[in-house]
Amino acid sequence: MSERGRVAMISEHANPLAFLGSEDAGGQNVYVYEVSTGLARLGYRVDVFTRRDSPAPPQIVRLAPGVRVVHIAAGPAEFIKKDALWAHMPAFMEGCRACIAAQRRRYDVIHSNFWMSGWVACELKARLGLPFVHIFHALGAIKRLEQGAADTSPAGRHEMELRIIREVDRLIAQCPAEVDDLRRYYTASLANVCVVPSGVNIRRYRPVPRRAARARLGLRADERIAGYVGRLVPRKGVDTLMAAFARVAVARPAAPLRLMVVGGETRDPEEDPTPEMARLRGLAAELGVAERVWFVGKRQPDELAEYYGAADVMVSVPWYEPFGLTPLEAQACGRAFIGSAVGGITYTVDEGVTGLLVPPRDDAALADKLALLLSDAPLRHRLGRAGRRRVEREFTWARVAERTAAVYETLRPAVLPIAIGGVPVPSQEMQ
Repeated sequence: MSERGRVAMISEHANPLAFLGSEDAGGQNVYVYEVSTGLARLGYRVDVFTRRDSPAPPQIVRLAPGVRVVHIAAGPAEFIKKDALWAHMPAFMEGCRACIAAQRRRYDVIHSNFWMSGWVACELKARLGLPFVHIFHALGAIKRLEQGAADTSPAGRHEMELRIIREVDRLIAQCPAEVDDLRRYYTASLANVCVVPSGVNIRRYRPVPRRAARARLGLRADERIAGYVGRLVPRKGVDTLMAAFARVAVARPAAPLRLMVVGGETRDPEEDPTPEMARLRGLAAELGVAERVWFVGKRQPDELAEYYGAADVMVSVPWYEPFGLTPLEAQACGRAFIGSAVGGITYTVDEGVTGLLVPPRDDAALADKLALLLSDAPLRHRLGRAGRRRVEREFTWARVAERTAAVYETLRPAVLPIAIGGVPVPSQEMQ
């Protein structure tokens, strides 16, 4: 296959080589890995520039055919929370600039991820004249709105996000709700935006027979199991899920119910030192369901189909979610899903067809839906089958790579400024 172009993928904190599920390692890592490798299969050559957070790996690591990970020294070679990385971004930018300038062949496009990498891309565009495509993954305005004083974003984030919106050549939003948020909280005259949803690996996340999965995990065949997979941070709403589960357990004291929570900082949950794990354990005891809640610990992507497969219902009810990969993973595994009606979940879950939606932070509403699905096997099976079909049709990573490549192609002359899924649509100014 001939080379279609060269991409400098910038992801300051989310290294595609990272151990997923730990702090600041989640959906963005998956996105960078899958999009980079998908683009390579289409004929692009991709270099992923990320901050060195460990002294162990060499500067350049071959991730896959056509994809390299380039580690840039910026600050100490150790884990630093992403909100504390802003002070190291000038050094990171300079390291990226030096590596890019040293290449014998010019990159065709920069593809930046998250707002700090977006700032780096703005600086590189000014210095090297390279066009850039950007995806925020999360918006500072929404984080501030939802977390208030608990938001630890650096001062100036909003101004930097506005700069990115002004200077970017193409801005990728993951769902229509993100476009609405960009217009509401940043600028009504939004231009150059393309909606390209993220995807799911349908070979990794696949239906696994429930009985077989439970046997391998040591679970009883007759239990009704609600499951959660994801990071254990307050905004993910695991406490709401636990409160809803407790309501169901109180209403059905004799029923064999279990809540399975997959995530955390360590593989053995007993060794997890984080305050959130301690808080959730305390909450389970306070709610009287400690014996029914199984904290599994951190698991890697190749293991997760077993846990999805073991569940009757999967749940994710965050306060806010820019996109969220868990709903797609659950649906790809053929499981009925309940999610909060926020952000990208309202896009990836077809209400009443592939899953059910509830208001965020509403354990009573969630308990009603959870009780419904746990008691209605035909409904669970119908939602699960429809979810798998929809993911196969609309949300594969191969399609994401194709749509992303189509966005790159719009940087060539004589193209319309805005596209959704590769299809041009009129901008607000043209309506």
